[in-house]
Amino acid sequence: MSVAKYWSETIDEPMARHPNELDMRRIERALKARKRYRYVQPDVLPHQDGYLIRSACCSRTIDPDGGEIDVALLRWDESPPGWSLLRKDHANGSWIVDSNFDRLPELFDRLNADPDKRFWQ
Repeated sequence: MSVAKYWSETIDEPMARHPNELDMRRIERALKARKRYRYVQPDVLPHQDGYLIRSACCSRTIDPDGGEIDVALLRWDESPPGWSLLRKDHANGSWIVDSNFDRLPELFDRLNADPDKRFWQ
C-alpha cells in the first residue's frame, strides 16, 4: 500500500493549520527577544485559528494583583493568507487588530519591540 493511499484512507477530515505545536514553540522562542517584561515567562496557548499570549501583569496597571492578563492574539487568516496581530482593550474586554503580516518573523518584530506599550502593559 502506498503512503498516499494510506493517509487518504485514514484521515477523514482535513487538519486545521493553526494552532499547531511547531508554531507554538516558534512563538515561545521568539518571545525571549522581547524588549519589555523580560523577567516573566509568558504562556502561549492554542486559540481558534491562532495563538493567545498571556503573561503576569508586572506593572499592575491592568491587574492590581499582578495576575495573568491577555497580551496578544495571533490569528491566521486563510483569505488572503496572512497573520493578524491583535491587542487587548482591557477596559472593555475586546480584541483590536493592531497590524497584519505575511510572515510570523515580521509579526514577532512588532510584538517584541512594542514601542507604544500596546501589548506588554
